[in-house]
Amino acid sequence: MAYKADKELKLYYSIGEVAEIFGVTEILLRYWEKEFPAMIAPRRIGRNIRQYTKEDIGNIRLVYHLVKEKGMTLQGARQLLKDNKAATVQTMEVINRLKEIREELVSIKNEIDQAVY
Repeated sequence: MAYKADKELKLYYSIGEVAEIFGVTEILLRYWEKEFPAMIAPRRIGRNIRQYTKEDIGNIRLVYHLVKEKGMTLQGARQLLKDNKAATVQTMEVINRLKEIREELVSIKNEIDQAVY
């Protein structure tokens, strides 16, 4: 999930923006908030409007990785984060970096294939 350049400068993100970043529903984000209250706790302003920080988004990214990409249950993800959050974060970062490298290599291969043919 790459941030858009114009959003890099923002301090707070709406629930709609965060849902769009991860391709999930706002309902799912609210549910994860209840399931991971220590990790996902957006600031609330008038009329209970949520404002997510970059830290909140990083924590959502971690939950997303465990639940959506690795297929873990919420209980399993909660236990893994409780047992060793630092190692889980490091593993996720390595996986994301490897995905970026793979995308770059595929792009280079495609350019070479177009140049040759």
